[in-house]
This record gives sequence, structure tokens and C-alpha cells, in this order.
Amino acid sequence: MLSTLSRKILMCLTGLFLSFFLLIHFLGNLQLFLPQEQAHLQFNAYSHFLSGNIVIKIVSYVLYASIILHALDGLIITLKNKKSGGNYQSDRRGRASKWYSRNMGILGTLLLIFLVIHFQNFWYVYKFGNLPLDKNGNKDLYILVVNVFKEWWYVIIYILSMIALCYHLIQGIYSAIRTLGLFHPKYVKWFKVAGIAYSIIISVGFALMPIYVFFTYR
Repeated sequence: MLSTLSRKILMCLTGLFLSFFLLIHFLGNLQLFLPQEQAHLQFNAYSHFLSGNIVIKIVSYVLYASIILHALDGLIITLKNKKSGGNYQSDRRGRASKWYSRNMGILGTLLLIFLVIHFQNFWYVYKFGNLPLDKNGNKDLYILVVNVFKEWWYVIIYILSMIALCYHLIQGIYSAIRTLGLFHPKYVKWFKVAGIAYSIIISVGFALMPIYVFFTYR
């Protein structure tokens, strides 16, 4: 059985890996902002490269494992804290702590639900669905993305999920740095600024993608 500290360290490591993956995913998806024809072919070629690369496949398995471990560890730690009475709501620290630091479990649950929807709409259809091919012979993931992002309800879910992601990242990155001992009082301000900047850029950038597609393809 893992100790609470071991679980926190594992959750930090998986969280930092997921944060790094978000950056890579974000940079790849920026192609959606290219001119339509260029975005269409380039995004599909990029997706085809990722699906056929053995290194990327190995990384994807690490990604899936990290999501599961991060979610399970978060759940176990949250339940243990509630059982021991160590929650912020019954602690004076709640007056000084941010609301999102006291509700990381709720934010994480919302993100997990979003991931299930997101995987079902894109990953599952791309892997097991009958997608048409573009003129270069690649699966037309771009058309799938456009069709999904044309649905107003999905755009709203996506935006709300990115707001949850932003707060989850702000608290998660800061906590991970402290837990792993990479934190130095002299540089605390810069750690916080860097974490907040990263969280906002990633979350806003992702949120703008469905908004851009929704209004571009009206």
C-alpha cells in the first residue's frame, strides 16, 4: 500500500506529465487557426504522423496510465482527507486559501467527465470510426473536429471545462512544485507567476479553438 506522501508524489509526477502533454497537444492544435485549406491537409497529416509513430504510441500509453493514476490518487487522497477531517471547509486555513484550492477534487471530476466526452467524440471515432479520407489519403480528422465544434452545446461545455482546467492547473502546478521539493522561498513569486501564466495561456488558447471554428464555419 502506498503512503499518503507517496500518493501525493505520484499525483504530482503524473500531473506534471499531463501538463507537459497539454503543451504539446496545444501546439499541435494551433494548426486549426491556419487558412482553411492549409489547416485541413496539415492537421490531418499531423494526426496521421502521430497515429503511426511508435514513440508517440508509447507516450500515449503513458498518457492513458497517467490520467487513470492521477484521477485515482486524487480521489483516494480527497476521501482520506475528508475521513480524517482534514478538509479546508472545517479548517481556519479556508479563510486564507483560494476556493479552487479547496475544490480540486470537484474541478478534477469535471475535467475527467470532459475527457470522457472528448475522447468519445475524437479519439474513439478516429481510431474505430469510419472517417472519410482527405485528398492526401489521410483520415479526415479535421472535418470531424469542425463538425463537432459547430455544435453550440459542445462549445459551451468546452469553454466551461477550460475554465475548470485553468484553476486546476494554477493550483496543481504550484502544489506539485512544493511537494516535490523544487520550491525555494526566494523564487516563490516567480514560480506562481510562471504557473499562472502557463495555465491561462493553455486554457484560453484551447477555449479559443472551438470558438474560432464555430464562428468561422457558420
